[in-house]
Amino acid sequence: MSASSLADHLEEVAAMLRSFPPGTDALRVLQSAFNAIAAAQVELVAEVAERGDHEAEGCSSIKNWLRDQLRLDSAAAHRLVDAGRTLRRLPRVADAADTGALSPEHLRSFSYALRHLDPGIVEDAQDWMIDLARHAPPKTLRDATVRLREAAYPDELDEAWIRGMDRHDIRLSPVADGWHLTGFLPADTGAAFRAILGSLSAPTCADDDRPAAERRITALDTLLAGILENGLPTDKGVRPHIDLTVDLAQLATDADTTTGRLAGFGSIGPAQLQQILCGGDLTPILTAGKHATLDVGRRARLATPHQRRAVGQQQDRTCAGPGCHAPVVHVHHIRHWSDGGPTDLSNLIGLCPACHRLVHAGRLRIDPRTRRIEATVRRRSPGRLPDLGAVRARAPARAARSG
Repeated sequence: MSASSLADHLEEVAAMLRSFPPGTDALRVLQSAFNAIAAAQVELVAEVAERGDHEAEGCSSIKNWLRDQLRLDSAAAHRLVDAGRTLRRLPRVADAADTGALSPEHLRSFSYALRHLDPGIVEDAQDWMIDLARHAPPKTLRDATVRLREAAYPDELDEAWIRGMDRHDIRLSPVADGWHLTGFLPADTGAAFRAILGSLSAPTCADDDRPAAERRITALDTLLAGILENGLPTDKGVRPHIDLTVDLAQLATDADTTTGRLAGFGSIGPAQLQQILCGGDLTPILTAGKHATLDVGRRARLATPHQRRAVGQQQDRTCAGPGCHAPVVHVHHIRHWSDGGPTDLSNLIGLCPACHRLVHAGRLRIDPRTRRIEATVRRRSPGRLPDLGAVRARAPARAARSG
């Protein structure tokens, strides 16, 4: 079939589609046809690239030919070539794409999987990924693919967290018309700030037509005014709540590889999860009558106010980190609570937020006998195969909600 003959047939198909009675069925047929044609284009690009036809027309690469002859931008040309490689490597995905079941956006998730996951994992997962793509929008498939990667390589989440530590900062710079705010917040701090700001900046009523930017600034002003009116806090009170989702059974049996999801941020790695749980309001503090006690053993996870004051007095209200002069903000279990450590004064040490994060990241080590803190070298734990069943079980549930 010549190129002109193919063009004539496609024009006939387009005319038939235009004459189809308007309605939802027509849209379904049109989308399926569009997907099938897009898949055919992807496969044709891969075949042309393999034969080197583009070189005969004076282009050094297939991407250059796509930009020059089809007038595609660089990103669109790259996506076509990338999708072609994906269909060559995953024949079952290619078969589904040929039927019009997968859109070009769905194919991008399979390309992502091949770039970021072991080929064997993708091979095992492609059948349920195809099934998910048949019933869910591209974003649901993308989210499931990202979760599959996180399950396969949980250390990457912690490595990203540690890399971000060097960027932690917040600065206010006066300019002619106000203040310029810049910075980079840790995941938990940013999630807490977002939760507070989101709550305070919500529209007050149906007639509240203020722009979102104005509502956010007013919310921050209200928050700061409230702090100043009541005085600066001298002790750690009840903190804003943020949602942290974690598999409790996995946490109890394999804390070193358990990941969590922080509302408003996303996935966090095992070490950061332990750092947040260390100070999280997970269980109530139990007291023994009216009198204060400095040892509560395993009855309570969090330090009592009396314990916090005692830790502060012992350390002259200064962080115990090496060379650190920041004030004590967090009270940390030297032997982790999750490892059976008691909430006793002898097992508690005061840290600033930065040193606390370094302890849970493995950058600082506390000697349980001398309570001295020393720098250490964090070694990456070996990778593990993900629980494909667990990832797959979560994906269809999201697809059902989005359908």
